Amino acid sequence: MGRKQRKEIFLENIEVLRAGAKGISIGKSDDGKTVLIQDAVPGDVVNVSVYKKKSSYLEGKAVEILQKSIYRVNPKCEHFGICGGCKWQNLSYDAQLKFKQDEVENNLKRIGKFEDLEITPILGSEHDYYYRNKLEYTFSNSRWLTLEEIRNTEATYDRNALGFHIPGQWSKVLDIKNCHLQKEPSNAIRLEAKRFANENGYDFYDLKNQEGFLRTLMIRSTQKGEFMVLVQFFKEDKEKREAFLENLKLKFPQIVSLLYAINPKGNDSIYDLDIQNYTGQDFITEEMEDLQFKIGPKSFYQTNPEQAYELYKITRDFADLKGDEVVYDLYTGTGTIAQFVSKKAKKVVGVEAVQEAIDAAKENAERNGIENCTFYCGDMKDIFTDEFIAENGHPDVIITDPPRDGMHKNVVETILRIHPERVVYVSCNSATQARDLELMKEKYEIKKVQPVDMFPQTHHVENVVLLERID
Repeated sequence: MGRKQRKEIFLENIEVLRAGAKGISIGKSDDGKTVLIQDAVPGDVVNVSVYKKKSSYLEGKAVEILQKSIYRVNPKCEHFGICGGCKWQNLSYDAQLKFKQDEVENNLKRIGKFEDLEITPILGSEHDYYYRNKLEYTFSNSRWLTLEEIRNTEATYDRNALGFHIPGQWSKVLDIKNCHLQKEPSNAIRLEAKRFANENGYDFYDLKNQEGFLRTLMIRSTQKGEFMVLVQFFKEDKEKREAFLENLKLKFPQIVSLLYAINPKGNDSIYDLDIQNYTGQDFITEEMEDLQFKIGPKSFYQTNPEQAYELYKITRDFADLKGDEVVYDLYTGTGTIAQFVSKKAKKVVGVEAVQEAIDAAKENAERNGIENCTFYCGDMKDIFTDEFIAENGHPDVIITDPPRDGMHKNVVETILRIHPERVVYVSCNSATQARDLELMKEKYEIKKVQPVDMFPQTHHVENVVLLERID
């Protein structure tokens, strides 16, 4: 007996009311159910094809725009709607900032249960395109085809691609013509890499069968215009490898660090690979005020460096250091915030779970002549103990910048127990931040809230909160 065919649900004249989590827009059906809508922006009136039905909400895709929102703009990128990287390009930048501000306010009110908070208007990015300092591309012999190409069975197409994975379809890669996220010669480097490979018959990687030659291309840059390029090859072929890299070296003098790795693994992660230096340095250098940060191929560094500087200035201002404080920088990463505030502190203690990040933090501190920063590697919930505090001194100020999951409950409990004067909470997820802040409200009062837009054209938003101890 055949499976019963599901009846299609089609909703007409749905007004999109607001932006929701992860860039999904939200409307209401005639019977009052929440409708989560793809491919629509707040203010649109749309017809929606529903693909998921739950008891309290529906999920669907806008298939027809009946009335365009005043916030809607034409996307700048020709790949919009297929590439999953910049899903808010169809929103004006002012509207993006408005909805990010709304998200922070809603999360603090709904999850944190904070009423009547004064939230400073979001700090927008000076550049809403060409702000990223790192992009990673994949070589593939199975390029994503358009519907028109699929239907044209008589034509033959070049199936090689150098671009981004299609969201939810890891084996399919969208060939990128022009990306608006990184300054030139980023696009030129990618296009030249593909041209040379095609013209010389190089095998692009087969993601399903895990075979081929060219695998990935990573491009990193600094504000000074230095470029690092790392190419992953699936296997060694010295003659072909050197010809490929030499071509990039000769064409682009901006590449001061040209690296490669042989990667026969089942994934593209570079952290367990042996990176080889083909020519130039094995690092590039980013500057922030009088600090220099050495960035290697495996280093973490904020991908919007200009806006990172603004974020760090806000963090330092909220910390309000006088010069005699002991500061703990939890989830310190490569120690950029710790070093940025160190001039105004007596001592800074940074803690991070990734050993490579701690090694970089120590190296950069030494490079910058900073002697009052100490860095420790360990899981925050395990290392942040009474013994650790006794050894390093009681913190007057804690700066915490956890991953998207927020702080572990043990870390929150320790902060509440040791009760420092101020806590500056930097977050890339205002929902988990609001959850943590709600746990701290009996002993701390929120004094300042400053959202910061680090990633224009996306739904992501950073938020900085200053907590002061209730004595």
